[in-house]
Amino acid sequence: MGRWSRTELEDEFEKFQARTLRAATTHDWREWADQFTPDATYVEHHFGTFGGREAIYKWIQSTMNTPPNNEMTFFPVDWYVIDEQRGWIVCRVAHRMQDPGDGSVHETSAFTLLKYAGNGMWNYAEDVYNPVQNAKMLERYGKHKKLLETKDS
Repeated sequence: MGRWSRTELEDEFEKFQARTLRAATTHDWREWADQFTPDATYVEHHFGTFGGREAIYKWIQSTMNTPPNNEMTFFPVDWYVIDEQRGWIVCRVAHRMQDPGDGSVHETSAFTLLKYAGNGMWNYAEDVYNPVQNAKMLERYGKHKKLLETKDS
């Protein structure tokens, strides 16, 4: 038996997802960053490794408010696995852009590892994805959106 119940891990993961959606749609990532312990580690394979809640906040607030990342507003989870013994959650999450105006979907996926620290806090997160595929998706999205805007003009 792990330190935390499956119910607690499920509940906190649901809260994590809700905070992510709020942050992505309001462009205020403070509440999202505050769910990490002060000494948490966040590994992001394209941008680097961030040590501590404030470093995580500064990175995510800046990155997700810079075009075109500021249009990445949905992060639906396809599936997840809970390791109750370790207090870990592994999930596959889509990084989905806003609707460019025609209902088309533009996204890539990542695998995320979250390590729970108790009391509603996470002390480790790691996003694993292909940055080249992500860059190509962002480029296609930008061209598609521009094409739609040109048609509307």
